[in-house]
Amino acid sequence: MTDAAPSSLTGKVAIVTGAGQGVGLSIARVLARRGVKLVVTGRTPSKLDVLGDELRAAGAEIEIVPGDVGTRADVDKAVSTAVDAFGGIDILVNNAQAQVTLDFNESVLDVTEENLAIPFRSGLLGTLHCMQACYPHLKARGGGSIVNFGSTTAIAGMSGFASYSITKEAIRGLTRAAATEWGPDNIRVNVVLPSALTDRLREMVEANRAVMDQAIAAIPLRRIGDTEDDIGAAIAALVGDDMKFVTGATIMLDGGSRYIS
Repeated sequence: MTDAAPSSLTGKVAIVTGAGQGVGLSIARVLARRGVKLVVTGRTPSKLDVLGDELRAAGAEIEIVPGDVGTRADVDKAVSTAVDAFGGIDILVNNAQAQVTLDFNESVLDVTEENLAIPFRSGLLGTLHCMQACYPHLKARGGGSIVNFGSTTAIAGMSGFASYSITKEAIRGLTRAAATEWGPDNIRVNVVLPSALTDRLREMVEANRAVMDQAIAAIPLRRIGDTEDDIGAAIAALVGDDMKFVTGATIMLDGGSRYIS
């Protein structure tokens, strides 16, 4: 399962977390089309099985490892699966992230230790677990690429996303620290801030058409990103050889909206 044009990613091995739906699923599809061997993780086995069947039918090599990145033993299982099945690891995409609420009305005053623990465990701690577990294998390959996930809501200081934003900005700090420490090992670490039309966002658009039209009008490119063509393709470019001098960067995949706000 590869694109027609040759790819520097052909034969590389990637772990993609949170791959059962949304952006993570789209990233897995795009990487598979570029010839990447995949280990995908997520908390819902049935969703991962559907993805695995789809990609295998198209000729991809993929291993399914259900689990929670907030649990180090689950992360270690995914990493050992990649090493045993494919011989090593070249790419880590830390997409997994749980949220406290889906109605986006959590203020700073609403934050509790219990609320913060949810995105902290799946986001920051899960990202750290995956990075630590993958590091020796990336180093053994002579280097590699890690992509972490921040948020435009966090960098803009938008209200209603308190616990989520706290976690996402912590991930940006982790990204910069690792980029500095692991650069001598030729391991690149970057963070992307995507804005994409996931199934959940599509439901919000349909329910609040006028509000979303106003929001889209403020985006220079006048649209919300596509999970595959815009986000997945950007991730594939970032982990490829053409971007091999980029590390420690915060890359906004939002159609330009943050740059003019």
